[in-house]
Formats: sequence, C-alpha cells, structure tokens
Amino acid sequence: MRMIKLWAMLTLCSSFLAIAVPQTAQAQSLVSEARQYIGTNPTGRGSLWCGAFMDLVLKRTGHKGGGNLALAYSHYGTRVRGPQVGAIAVMGRKGGGHVGVVSGIDPNGNPIIISGNHNKRVEEAVYPRQRISAYVLPD
Repeated sequence: MRMIKLWAMLTLCSSFLAIAVPQTAQAQSLVSEARQYIGTNPTGRGSLWCGAFMDLVLKRTGHKGGGNLALAYSHYGTRVRGPQVGAIAVMGRKGGGHVGVVSGIDPNGNPIIISGNHNKRVEEAVYPRQRISAYVLPD
C-alpha cells in the first residue's frame, strides 16, 4: 500500500516538476557550483567554452579538471549507464561536442543539464536523452 501511495505522489509531483532524485553531497556541490554561473560566462572565452566551464566547476569543487574539450569528458571519471544528478553528460554535435552537469531528470526521462556556451552563457535546460553519448561521475 505504501508503494502505491509513493508512486501516486511521485506521479503527481513529476507532472509539475522534475523527478526528485536522491543526491549525494558530491552531486549537490557540482550542481550548486554550476548554478551560480547561470546567465554568465565565467571563462572569458568567446567560443567553444562548455568544456572550459566544466573544468572550472570540477576544480572549484575539489576534483581533478577534465580539460577544455567536451568530447574528452567521455573518458573522464567513472561511466554510468544513465542520467544521475551530478553526473557529467557528454553530447556530440556537428563539428564537436557539448558537455554539462546533470541537475535533474524531467518526467520523460530527459536530463536537465547546466552547461556553458548554451546560447553564449551558462544555462540550465532539458536535453533529449538520445543526444547523450556518455554519462560519467567524477572520481
């Protein structure tokens, strides 16, 4: 009976908000650090700076940096099967890649990602789950 009530509650909540996912302290620190830059460009770079932004967030949260190249993050940390809050999401795009930190998951299973160089600033947006080529957790 409790599972039915929990499922009903999650269904009701998820129709209005992103699905609540338990977060570790590490995951929360990455998301919090990334969120404080929304609307800005903390890297000072004019183009191709999503990797530099991810590197900055990682270093400021006590992790080893991953460099400036988005696609290189597919070989960073520990790979996980699906979206997790605090995981790094790596995507391909024409001419390169894109990278950001997962801050949530929408009701359709798509990751909500905070990334740099999204409309020339840091933004939090839903990305189609099919676009993600890798999820990795920082070591």
